[in-house]
Amino acid sequence: MPKMLMKGTEAIAEAAIQAGCHHFFGYPITPQNEIPEYMSAHLPEVGGLFTQAESEVASINMVMGAGSTGYRVMTTSSSPGISLMAEGMSYISFAEIPVVIVNVSRGGPGLGNILPSQSDYYQATKGAGHGDYNIIVLAPNNLQEAVDLTQDAFDMSQKYRMIAMILSDGFMGQMMEAVEINPRKAEDPVVNKDWGLGFMKERGKRHLALSMQLNPDMCEAHNIHLQAKYAKIKENEQRWEHYMLDDAELVISSYGTTSRICYSAILNLREAGYRVGMIRPITLWPFPAKGFENLPKSVKKILDIEMSASFQMLDDVKLATGCKYPYETFGRSGGNAPSVREVEDACKKALKN
Repeated sequence: MPKMLMKGTEAIAEAAIQAGCHHFFGYPITPQNEIPEYMSAHLPEVGGLFTQAESEVASINMVMGAGSTGYRVMTTSSSPGISLMAEGMSYISFAEIPVVIVNVSRGGPGLGNILPSQSDYYQATKGAGHGDYNIIVLAPNNLQEAVDLTQDAFDMSQKYRMIAMILSDGFMGQMMEAVEINPRKAEDPVVNKDWGLGFMKERGKRHLALSMQLNPDMCEAHNIHLQAKYAKIKENEQRWEHYMLDDAELVISSYGTTSRICYSAILNLREAGYRVGMIRPITLWPFPAKGFENLPKSVKKILDIEMSASFQMLDDVKLATGCKYPYETFGRSGGNAPSVREVEDACKKALKN
């Protein structure tokens, strides 16, 4: 397919369709409303099903039911809506149902505003709901990457039978860039999915998608099984980008939209003689600890830059680096994004301290 100029939300929606997602359930909330709008217009063209649920609580339960059959399913929302989905996300995780969720996050806490933020990091990476579980979290910083990671999310959710989330924000959702969206061949949902509902006759027994186990020993055994799966994902699925890192004295840790701003700041700082580089996590869970290993001996300090008041990723950065560097932070919150000049000034200040 040739490159097309598309808005971020619409590019994500088309990428999902081309990845084999023909079942969408969601509820409107700004700034992601173009995704369900796009799905409502285009899913019927491929024989798909669009359903506007009565709430986010309903939509997450609908995708749980549809995903339990083996079909590729998706729901989308923005920060407060994801909070309402938390209980269902925990149920889905126990039942090991593949589901893709897109969070086009907004400023908070509370209803906040409809402008971009990165304050949903804890919510996404530390388990939004109750119990011991994780979800795969992918954080693009441009629209082509958003397209590719959306399609990867469907493959990964099916491979590991779990939730895969695209963590985006209002900037990414509303900006426009040229993207290339190609079909991603999806496995026939009726083949090799003996765990899915709808195969009772072939198996000769009833199959249930359960999110409850009253026997504590059996519940513990299932938890051990899930943790073993998560350990495998941590080993095999970490993704990151190193940017101008080889001789850096100051390393920026940043992801998503904020990392785009940091690119420009780093180029300007390099021209001025400052040795600054960046590590950009692409998978937020599993966190790419391998990308923070064996940093150059030139590194003196790490500066975490986020659109967050509490710098939520910093804990993972410290753990990945063994807490052996001085750490500083800079960012904006509440729907504000740091400017290139502000990032440059923060880097200069960090290098002086």
